[in-house]
Amino acid sequence: MVEDRRPGDTDLHRRQRGKNLIVAGFLLVMVAAFFILTIVRMGDKA
Repeated sequence: MVEDRRPGDTDLHRRQRGKNLIVAGFLLVMVAAFFILTIVRMGDKA
C-alpha cells in the first residue's frame, strides 16, 4: 500500500501543527485585546 503523504506529514506532525495553530490564534487574540484596551484607555484621558 502506497501512502500519498508528504515527508513529515505523520499524525504526530499533524497534532503538533494543530497545537501550534491554537497557540498562534490565542496569542493573536491576546495582542488584539491589549491593543483595543490601550486605545480605549488612551481615549479616556482626553
